[in-house]
Amino acid sequence: MTPTQETKVVRATREIDAPAATIFELIADPSRQPEWDGNDNLAESAPGQRVHGVGDVFRMTLTGDGVVRENHVVEFEEGRRIAWRPSEVGAPQPGHLWRWELEPVGEGRTRVTHTYDWSQLQDAKRLRRARATTSDKLSASLDKLAAAVESA
Repeated sequence: MTPTQETKVVRATREIDAPAATIFELIADPSRQPEWDGNDNLAESAPGQRVHGVGDVFRMTLTGDGVVRENHVVEFEEGRRIAWRPSEVGAPQPGHLWRWELEPVGEGRTRVTHTYDWSQLQDAKRLRRARATTSDKLSASLDKLAAAVESA
């Protein structure tokens, strides 16, 4: 597959036995995200950074090298959708995006779609990692998220 043929928008969807509001609280609270990160990329995030709208920025420490990333919220609808673009602290956003969409499908049940979009990624140093972010890794996050809310 040539670079122009690559799939640069990767998705995974799963139904979870929990209300959308409950699931959204875990996603919108960065301090909880390392619990259910299927990419094993997130080490920690300080409490008190709950996202409330477009323009919010939260910081996350990555596994391995302990680098801190700023995540700039670019889409937000309480209980339904949240998306952010990560960047190095104080640096321009290189162009990739993480999105979560929640759709209630019945009493206490929610369809959750997780998307990684690197179609606008400008930083060649990040291409290897972007290519390694597959739908299987997104599904792993969905599975861990489901386990976290279904056991609560």
